[in-house]
Amino acid sequence: MKVFQSTEAYVAGPNPVATIGTFDGLHQGHRKILKRLQDAARAIEGESVVITFHPHPRLVLYPEDNPLRLLHTLEERIAAMEAFGIDKLMIIKFTREFSRTTSHQFIEHILHNTIQIRRIVIGYDHHFGKNRTGGLKELEDGAGQFGFDVEEIPAQRIDNAAVSSTKIRQALHEGDVTTATSYLGYPYPVTGRVITGEQLGRQLGWPTANVKPSDPYKLIPRQGVYLATLEIEGVEHFGMLSVGKKPTVGSHFPLGLEINLFDFDRDIYGANVTVRFLRWVREDRKFDSLETLKAAIAQDKQDCLALIREHYT
Repeated sequence: MKVFQSTEAYVAGPNPVATIGTFDGLHQGHRKILKRLQDAARAIEGESVVITFHPHPRLVLYPEDNPLRLLHTLEERIAAMEAFGIDKLMIIKFTREFSRTTSHQFIEHILHNTIQIRRIVIGYDHHFGKNRTGGLKELEDGAGQFGFDVEEIPAQRIDNAAVSSTKIRQALHEGDVTTATSYLGYPYPVTGRVITGEQLGRQLGWPTANVKPSDPYKLIPRQGVYLATLEIEGVEHFGMLSVGKKPTVGSHFPLGLEINLFDFDRDIYGANVTVRFLRWVREDRKFDSLETLKAAIAQDKQDCLALIREHYT
């Protein structure tokens, strides 16, 4: 997949078929749109092109106390698009100035002049341009002027996936990563860097890798213990993941992600990694003593190993 970070850098190819969207999470509903995009491109021996935006428009237009948390960082979105098999990804930097681009200007300057599209594929009720005033009618008007085709995917074909980014966020807020996985089609990821922590896990006999998410707007699932994997250098390792604030040992700790890896003994400080949430184990809670905490962690590992045997072997 070729990635273009601006319209100026874009190089048009043969018979482009494009779609537009933020595609946060790239869930099953999104995948129906992208599959149709690919099929339409193949039918005319063309290329599939996704036009997306970064930062997320809502974070630019409504920055004050914005509660939005992302399902995908930009890097995760790029990786997901590449894994899906998209030919080209154009990332438009979303600014307040760009938000004033009218739907007609978007059609003329980006879809026609830059992408040189032959067809555009959109989900039902899609809106774009200044104040989101552009829609199917504006695209059809542009098609008549610039000579491309417009295809809107019916609501039923997308709704049959019974999924939305809102539903995924709700599942993650509840710690229901199994449902989130079914909606997404893959385990929920958090990419980041391994940083030096307080070494409390090592003192308890359970050394952990502390992962700092790469994007402060990344959604972190509910506090608790999970079965998870950590991918480093292309290899995934099972472990038990704690999302919490260490309530047993103090009240001053920020929310952290710590994973104890099974059958793994390497120094990975500073490494870029991806954590994937597989199964919920228990809620985060304060224990009466460190001995009780250590016993609970030992039980967590047994519970995680049982889940691995049941679902992943």
